[in-house]
Amino acid sequence: MRGFGSTGLLGLALIVIAAAAPALAQGQRIGQIKTATGQAFVVRGDARLPAKIGDPVYERDVLETGAPGSTIGLTFTDNTVFSTGPETQVALSQFRFDSSNFKGEMLADVKKGSLSIVSGDITRATPGAMKIKTPTAILGVSGTTFAVKVY
Repeated sequence: MRGFGSTGLLGLALIVIAAAAPALAQGQRIGQIKTATGQAFVVRGDARLPAKIGDPVYERDVLETGAPGSTIGLTFTDNTVFSTGPETQVALSQFRFDSSNFKGEMLADVKKGSLSIVSGDITRATPGAMKIKTPTAILGVSGTTFAVKVY
């Protein structure tokens, strides 16, 4: 059986690094898609990916839904739950969470559409650490269930 040799090993290492680079560039997983119906997408950089149950989401991802009946539901690592309505665009602008002390911060930017939220551990440890931005206001969340609609 013939070995790779030093040139072959270097080539194999470069292929492995190149394949892992997109995942490394995204950073830590901050949540996971739990539901997706209709026209549901995650915009990551220049890519517009169909949202699929089980897919991870990352800081700076944008959730987009289209026509009526389209929704995305996701759970963050601190157990915060987001549910989007149709024709919605939500940027996951900032998310930090330390599971050892439940401290962190979150900023989501609702550019249009509707978003229902059940706050998780971030707001339990630090009320006001979750912020929801709209074109006309910034909401500081201290731990609750609520909905936002941007026209």
